[in-house]
Amino acid sequence: MTPPESHSNTVSCPHELNDVDLFSAGAQEHWYDAYSILHREAPVHRLAGEGLTPQTDAFILSRYDDINRVVKDPLRFTPITSLMLEQLAASDTPPEQMDYINMMMVSMLTLRPTVELWRAHRKELTDPWVGPGAERHRDMITRRVDALIDQLPSEGDIDFVQAFARPLPQQVMAEVLGFPEADIPQLAAWGEAQVMPFVYGAGHLNRLTNEQLNAQFEKLEGFKEYVQEVVKAKRVKPGNDMISFLTQVTYSALDRKLTDLEINGIVYAMVLGGLETTQYALEQQAQLICDQPERFAALKEDPDLLRVFIEESLRLRAPTQGLSTRLTSQDEMFGDVEVPRGSVLHLRWAAANIDAAEFDCPLDLRLDRKAASRHLSFSAGPRVCPGAGISRLEQQIAWTRLVERCDSIRYGTDNAFLHQPGIMLGTLELNLNIVKSPD
Repeated sequence: MTPPESHSNTVSCPHELNDVDLFSAGAQEHWYDAYSILHREAPVHRLAGEGLTPQTDAFILSRYDDINRVVKDPLRFTPITSLMLEQLAASDTPPEQMDYINMMMVSMLTLRPTVELWRAHRKELTDPWVGPGAERHRDMITRRVDALIDQLPSEGDIDFVQAFARPLPQQVMAEVLGFPEADIPQLAAWGEAQVMPFVYGAGHLNRLTNEQLNAQFEKLEGFKEYVQEVVKAKRVKPGNDMISFLTQVTYSALDRKLTDLEINGIVYAMVLGGLETTQYALEQQAQLICDQPERFAALKEDPDLLRVFIEESLRLRAPTQGLSTRLTSQDEMFGDVEVPRGSVLHLRWAAANIDAAEFDCPLDLRLDRKAASRHLSFSAGPRVCPGAGISRLEQQIAWTRLVERCDSIRYGTDNAFLHQPGIMLGTLELNLNIVKSPD
């Protein structure tokens, strides 16, 4: 199931392994063609000299079993962020005074440097708000969804990204964290700055140039100062929001309250993970509905199918297609391929999600698929995405209300669109024709 063509295409469709390039401009248009080649010819694909140092290599993993094994064993397959934390801890310069170190990394140094503390961090600090505890936001998300649908015309073409998929997670995350409604546009701009490496970064390591890094951190300096002021205000007058909770909670893993900088880092992570990926998921789901109009009818007739639809869409169109997140701590074998100690592993979740060895008819969206949530779009294991709960809830409520309140959703008169650059599967716009049901 190859995503539709865009206006820009600088990489041609691959036909053999030598043609496969997942990271150059325009590669997004042919990712799924490339995955079938990787599965067939090189499920462990070597990128010579592209490790963390010129003397080491990187390997693209595309099999479900290989990636599932890696993400569930962070001791054997070291998270690259753990190496960065070790370097920060060994430095004589306080992390918050270093160049190009964001607040999330600063907070990770004290709050979750180990697997045990990572688990505690999730359980105590984020799960109550964006993990299993996200159910507390159901009424708020429903209210936000309905308000966005209210603003849609009764009938006609809309840009679904700008009218719905983008503002929903922005509004939800602002309310969860406790940011004023008026600050949402600025919050969105800071979110865009955070994801710059994943949109404009080069190669599998998403590296920015020095000029790009300077631009990114110049924008994010304002975010740091803004959050600091919000944290101070919430300490004095807490409300019913996540930042207020973080100012009051005692983190039992360390037996103390959180510092302002630690809270700043948690907020950074929430914005980084809570805006873009949910936007892309909603937009891709709209495409999957429009690709086969009978899907909309099936979901409208039986809304209980929405849960499987959400999981199947996440499997087929993973918002984050892959990341280079792990390093081998010893020599490894993946199938018959030797991977030396110190190699970077690029985990291609989107390819794993369509591995025929794991999923029957992997390119079909099946509303009767069993155990549909076993895809790897949120990763798995102890470092599974902490915001998976709230993202799933937003998607579930969004499509429940869209299906209930619309008679039809189909592509608009001009359904050509651009895929954005980078590692995310997202489009810059999506023109849909929506007919709302009579009130």
